[in-house]
Amino acid sequence: MADRAKGDGRDGRDGRDAASAAPRPRESAPRGESASRAVAARVLARVWGSDAFASAALDAELRRAQALDPRDAGLATELVYGVLRSQAALEARIAEFAAKGRWTTDPLVRAHVLMGAYSLCFLDRVPAFAAVSEAVDGAQAAGGPRVGAFANAVLRKLAAAVESSGRPPLAGAVVASAPGWLRGALRRSLGRAAAEAFLSAGPVPPPTGLCLAPGEDRDAWLEALRGAAPAGSFEAGRVSPRAIVARGAGDLRRLPGFGVAWIGQEEGAQALALALGALPGERVLDACAGRGNKSWLLSRAVLPGGAVDAADLYPAKLSQLREALSAPPASSESAGAEVGEALAGGAQGGEALAGEAPAGGALAGAGGGLARAAAFVRETYAVDWTVGAGDVPEGYDRVLVDAPCSGVGTLRRRPEIALRRDADDLPRLADLQVAIARRAATRARDGGRLVFAVCSVLREECEAVAARLAAPSEDDLGVRLEPAPFDAEIARELSGGGDAFRLLPHVHGTDGYFAAMFVVRR
Repeated sequence: MADRAKGDGRDGRDGRDAASAAPRPRESAPRGESASRAVAARVLARVWGSDAFASAALDAELRRAQALDPRDAGLATELVYGVLRSQAALEARIAEFAAKGRWTTDPLVRAHVLMGAYSLCFLDRVPAFAAVSEAVDGAQAAGGPRVGAFANAVLRKLAAAVESSGRPPLAGAVVASAPGWLRGALRRSLGRAAAEAFLSAGPVPPPTGLCLAPGEDRDAWLEALRGAAPAGSFEAGRVSPRAIVARGAGDLRRLPGFGVAWIGQEEGAQALALALGALPGERVLDACAGRGNKSWLLSRAVLPGGAVDAADLYPAKLSQLREALSAPPASSESAGAEVGEALAGGAQGGEALAGEAPAGGALAGAGGGLARAAAFVRETYAVDWTVGAGDVPEGYDRVLVDAPCSGVGTLRRRPEIALRRDADDLPRLADLQVAIARRAATRARDGGRLVFAVCSVLREECEAVAARLAAPSEDDLGVRLEPAPFDAEIARELSGGGDAFRLLPHVHGTDGYFAAMFVVRR
């Protein structure tokens, strides 16, 4: 779970997305390629000017630009992610031809100049003259004739240099653009070759993950989804047995089964929830639940007879979770749509368009009807684990701590994270993770199990924190955490029968994660 205190794109008071709260820069939206660049420029300006997440800002802009065809939307997406991933390398190339960097002070001007440079360096399908022309027009519209003249001069020089020496490899530019502290931390954690593979891993952006509920037939749903969205691509996940990975599928809420048989959830995040090994009849605490995607999955796993409670620092997120999962649904279709809409983030713009699940056959699932949609959380607790346990009761069989972290594991999806973090964040976050996990452990029964997880791959937040949790503690919480082998099949395979595992995009195709299993002793 990305650290909520810094760079997570959320307002800590009400949970609103910074991308939707920020004022939109004024710029016309012409057609075709110009429209793609206008969309991408607005997104980049929001990322740099208001700390928005690129993915959320891009989704919002593409929903507004409904006339944009898929090819142009794809170009806008590539420009946003490409510029953010290779930003430092692009700025270094421009610095070869520009004496001063005043052009970087206006976010829109900066966006158009860097998009022009990215197109010249890495997009062979865009002619150089077109890349320069589009960038000059955009920069001039944003900053005036003098800025346009500057962009024209600089980008023409860059175009000549690229024509003379050839296009540089994008992977090298991406690696070189990562901050030095991050490259060093990744090398210490993964080794040099793996660090570079991690930074340059694709595809970018990564596919969308769908998480099937227990009892659903993945092969049958693959067939149904391919039929419903023939222009999209749907494949079985490589890590989670519940995962389907989708590309080019459009609005998930329009697809059959949304919120009833499946929800949107990244495949690696599914693996973390499954690694807890929750069993029917058990009491489970999702200690850092956010909006509850993992709670949704866990609440299915403990049926029949079990219960899942959810805790989080932010009441706004718990409010969304309660709206989705606070009571057993009255019917599979209506409740399923409500669950899916809330877990997808609620008001994302536009109308809720959850599809009904196909009836009958393999898609009816185990039990069908009410049992199929019976995902709900029993209680929710707003709690700051660094201060105390609040009203959260004791006695849970299993506790999942998906702790706040740097979010480095999600760089493919959130490349702006590299621009917002620094080395000083790591010790602060590690201390926070230890405090949260130890306090949450007090809610487990003696012999209960706790999984500590982060969406990071950095040793400082992974093995180092797990070692601190296992070491004797001087606090007065009255619990010990003993490393133990995972008891869930998926986690046993990922860990090689051990007590910890790491997921990596260039190895597993998921975002980057770390998870460690402990038995709680009182």
